[in-house]
Amino acid sequence: MTTAQLIVALVVVAAVVFGVVRTVRIIPQATAAIIERLGRYHRTLDPGLNLVMPFIDRIKDMIDLREQVVSFPPQPVITSDNLVVSIDTVIYFQVTNPKAATYEIANFLVGVEQLTVTTLRNVVGGMDLERTLTSREEINTELRGVLDEATGKWGIRVNRVELKAIDPPTSIQDSMEKQMRADRDKRAAVLTAEGQRQAAILAAEGEKQAAVLRARGEAEAAVLRAQAEAEAAAMRAKGQADAIGMVFKAIHEGNPDQRLLAYQYLQTLPEIAKGDANKIWIIPSEMGKALENLGGLFSPPKDSQER
Repeated sequence: MTTAQLIVALVVVAAVVFGVVRTVRIIPQATAAIIERLGRYHRTLDPGLNLVMPFIDRIKDMIDLREQVVSFPPQPVITSDNLVVSIDTVIYFQVTNPKAATYEIANFLVGVEQLTVTTLRNVVGGMDLERTLTSREEINTELRGVLDEATGKWGIRVNRVELKAIDPPTSIQDSMEKQMRADRDKRAAVLTAEGQRQAAILAAEGEKQAAVLRARGEAEAAVLRAQAEAEAAAMRAKGQADAIGMVFKAIHEGNPDQRLLAYQYLQTLPEIAKGDANKIWIIPSEMGKALENLGGLFSPPKDSQER
């Protein structure tokens, strides 16, 4: 084989190898390849081993089919009360139609960013500052609905939209901090006053209950004292009655005469007069007869007088 034939053989082998390399295309997982044939869309290659026509088919673009997260720089937005707030957004989206994402828009990332900015200004522009700060979920839901509908023709599905930060102007932040501080001080004062009022109420109720218990105790003590005094008086009366009965029995058993009875009667009178309640003494009608009988004790007998 001559040198010329060897060169031709090498060229042919190199062309065959190059053609085979251009014919076999390996597409990674979660990736799609857009194939154009002679400048026109031909087909979309799926992940794995694919065969194409060398020098006729070419890969225009490789599309990532995984969910993508894009964080856009903070955007100044004017609220309905003419205050400028800076809003930082994050979008989670996924390419569902590689052909539409390639041919329906030149750069879908730029399109999503600009659409997010304009939609955000439209949504927040109808809210005041207070509602904007407290309605993140509402803003996220509205943004996601508008973006998903608008990007559907681009072959893109917007899964989530999140607001990372909403920063009002510095002067507004200072005013809000002062207002919050005043609200906290107000709540603290209200709670302190309420605590003092509850403490005063509890103290008054405690004093009232203590007074009621003291009065109830004093009443019960008075009742017990009265019962004890009544029982003592009854026992004394019973003792006196027993004593009188015993005296009466002894007297009758001893068969005393009139002079001894008069003498005992006079001894009983001081006992009757005892006691603080005896302010008036009543002398019985029998007093005269008792004195006469008593006088008879000291008078001499009739026989001696006659003598």
